[in-house]
Amino acid sequence: MNFELLVGRPLGSPLFEDYLGGVESAAPFYSGSWQDPKSYRALLDTVDARFDSDARRRALGALTIPEGLDPERLDRWIEQRGVIVTTGQQPGLLGGPLYALYKGISAVRLAERLEGLLARPVLPVFWVASEDHDWEEADHTYVIDTANELIRLQVPDPGHIKRALHRIPLGEEIADVVEQAAQNLPETDFSTPYVDQLRKAYKPGVTLADGFTEVLSSLLAPLGMCFADAASSAVKELSGPLLLEELSRAEAHEALLREDADKLGDAGYSAQVPILDGAVNLFLEGPEGRERIYRNGSDFELRRSRESVSAVAVRERAEADPLTLSPNVLLRPVVESTIFPVISYVAGPGETAYYAQIKRLFEAHGLMMPVIYPRHSVAVVEARIRKKLDKLGLDLESLQRPFHEIVSDMARDEMPEDVRQTLGKLESDVALGSVDLLDAATNIDPTLKGPVTNARNTALSAFQAAERKIIQSVKRKNEVQSSQLEVAQRHLFPEGQPQERILAPVYYLVRYGNEFVDALVERFTVDLAEESE
Repeated sequence: MNFELLVGRPLGSPLFEDYLGGVESAAPFYSGSWQDPKSYRALLDTVDARFDSDARRRALGALTIPEGLDPERLDRWIEQRGVIVTTGQQPGLLGGPLYALYKGISAVRLAERLEGLLARPVLPVFWVASEDHDWEEADHTYVIDTANELIRLQVPDPGHIKRALHRIPLGEEIADVVEQAAQNLPETDFSTPYVDQLRKAYKPGVTLADGFTEVLSSLLAPLGMCFADAASSAVKELSGPLLLEELSRAEAHEALLREDADKLGDAGYSAQVPILDGAVNLFLEGPEGRERIYRNGSDFELRRSRESVSAVAVRERAEADPLTLSPNVLLRPVVESTIFPVISYVAGPGETAYYAQIKRLFEAHGLMMPVIYPRHSVAVVEARIRKKLDKLGLDLESLQRPFHEIVSDMARDEMPEDVRQTLGKLESDVALGSVDLLDAATNIDPTLKGPVTNARNTALSAFQAAERKIIQSVKRKNEVQSSQLEVAQRHLFPEGQPQERILAPVYYLVRYGNEFVDALVERFTVDLAEESE
């Protein structure tokens, strides 16, 4: 392989880090440990109590099943009380950032491991959060071109108000965006099918959710991944009663969530999602698009438009068009576990943090929160980038610092030893000599302390300025090194962030083909703790 995968877990908040490490203070907010087989087994009875054969058939009806999945496996999944591992992401351009793919493969590998552990079929499911309305977060992605420049690809704002992404069809401009991607990616033995896939997935008239699902499905469906669209008719039909129940219990659930947010604070953590006064865990489509519902006396009010709406009106709108009513980020996991027999959710750092807020919200709806499994994190280091790192004597961690700091340190290291020693001696001599001068001068006149101190500071400042100028001269002589550093940093930390949060999967797919996905599958191991007798 012409690349290496540095596989680990992403960095996150103190709560996320404590959950990963099994710290006792984080434990009460979760359903056991992600590394303990007993945590997964503990959920089986409660899942089975809610999902008989008919309920499991309805759950399958809400999924897009990949072609080639053995129908007998689906029958066994029903008959042998199968369960589900879910993960998910809001739609993104060109398949979203790399970590969406990583979440999917993490879920596939966890499902495989749990199938043996639990002795029953386990299906991996990717939940496409197509009801999300954050266009600005979903409308762009990045690739690195053949000149090692970072290229931002963005769909122009269609001018829609804050509508759900599944409501916004893409215009003619999407074809130009895909072609821009094609022009900036190298032509390789693998590039044509992947670029053709982008052209097929992202075309005028489809939505970002449609394109996102098609791209990820092409990569994950061969691994057995099923998909659930938050805005599909089957999902909305099965989740409708829960959403209306949440509306009727909004005040009690707000109090519950506030109590748990306070408990997090008492344990030394911060709530990932703020609990707002009067806010309901639901959105309703109103005059300003998808709007958060707030309690207003015995009625409700929409956040942005200030439209007043009664509970009866909300129900009538939802009956007329189920897509008008949708869950917020805290209720969405409860919706998933209502529709599907979920045993575990593969989460990123932010998701892991907000799951800590909703354990009792699950219980309020008669559910148990699934075990949260932290997704794998990857830094892809291509061979040509590894050569630059080795030549510069840098590791991945050091690249996270600002570019100018790394360059200055490199130049300081490259400074001739005689210059370094001379500067150090001069500064030391001035510092020590000024102490003797200060003692002698103040014995003559105490008011001389100020002038002597100023003279010392001026001299030291002058030497420091001289050192900076010398470093700048070294930097100019080492422009090649600086250029290599810039390229390495752009590949591994584009925009100052880990590559998995910025780059689109197609960047690596056109270079390495399916070998890239195969390598991820192989490296994403699921190591659970040994069970004691």
